[in-house]
Amino acid sequence: MIESDSFLDETWDTRVESGRQPGEHNGLRQELEVRPTRIVALGGGTGLPMVLKGLARRATPKVGEPGLDITAVVAMSDDGGSSGRLRRTRGVLPPGDVRNCLVALAEGKGPLSEVFQYRFAGKKGLAGHAVGNLLIAALAELKGDFMEAVRVSGTLLGAKGKVLPSTLAPVQLVARMEDSTEVVGESNICRARGRIRRVMLSPCAPPPVDGLLESIRTADMVVIGPGSLYSSVLPNLLVDGVAQALRETRALKVMVGNLMTQPGETDGMDGVDHVRAVIEHAGPVLDAVLLNGTQPSEEAVRRYARKGSVPVKTDRRALIDLGVVPVEADLIKDGPRIRHDSRKVTRCLLKMARTGL
Repeated sequence: MIESDSFLDETWDTRVESGRQPGEHNGLRQELEVRPTRIVALGGGTGLPMVLKGLARRATPKVGEPGLDITAVVAMSDDGGSSGRLRRTRGVLPPGDVRNCLVALAEGKGPLSEVFQYRFAGKKGLAGHAVGNLLIAALAELKGDFMEAVRVSGTLLGAKGKVLPSTLAPVQLVARMEDSTEVVGESNICRARGRIRRVMLSPCAPPPVDGLLESIRTADMVVIGPGSLYSSVLPNLLVDGVAQALRETRALKVMVGNLMTQPGETDGMDGVDHVRAVIEHAGPVLDAVLLNGTQPSEEAVRRYARKGSVPVKTDRRALIDLGVVPVEADLIKDGPRIRHDSRKVTRCLLKMARTGL
């Protein structure tokens, strides 16, 4: 359930003191009633497709609902698995996260979505490749344009929104660890199992894809995360101009908090640490954080603990002190795994978008 009215009043008072006025995002409320709500979602991995799947269900206008205009922004630093192999052997940009987002925007329905997600078994040749990755790579070679390959794939799937790679530059993720060593390559960072102090892109500040900055500036809401903090979320914010566009946009900027820590990436980090990492890399680009307010089952927590993953706890008062409004709700999906429920997350996000919080 969303935070109580008394707590929201308290958090609004804090935002006023910090220079942000309550309701500053409400100027477009009347306009939102007659046009689609423009939502930009940034991330990668499995977190961004979860958000997009829920948003796609609400994209089509209905009586009393103007629908959604959805833009997904995907990190381009993946160098593992099928995407990594295609980068090395074909020189193509990593298609895996793009593929997952397109399928999510198509709501995963239909035989073509199933084919896109099919992964070849075995140990040689095509083994490990997803069909959608190969198709996007083939279209990129055929058209000579990765963005055109993404557009064509979205049309084939019937995606209810567009997917933008954050940059078309062939970037690598670089992490500076707490011991001052640097690790190059997303997959190497995950294997390093050290505490990350900061991440960078190489080349530094690559140019954004056409239309990205304008999409952020004209959005009604920007959703950041959930997902791997250093390898899926932050790389998008390091693309040239993205952090500045986030600071300047009138959109409500919401981070969806992670449910569990990620071994080798966010060990020992709580929710406030996640927010501080965003601020340290991109500045004050968050208005609110959507947090899970319910406890997962003890059995599930024990099972995850055996793999080094624990629930992400958050000090709400510490978030307020950072100028970020915490909003709590039941976000967990029923089942044995501790995952976000796309319907619950979408319900909360749309309520926040249409009320200013």
